Amino acid sequence: MVATKEFKRAAAAQALSLGFEPNIIWVDHPIQNRTEAELCQIADSACAEMLQRLTG
Repeated sequence: MVATKEFKRAAAAQALSLGFEPNIIWVDHPIQNRTEAELCQIADSACAEMLQRLTG
């Protein structure tokens, strides 16, 4: 999953309560006030990391 760094503590608490450790790609926070170009850069970075994790 992809989430902003602001939610690290919440994700850790949820993972602990579920007994599940998700594979999370963290991106900069916030998202809602970003320009289209900034969002594309964040998405490109996240996709590159996703592909690396999937293909090892």
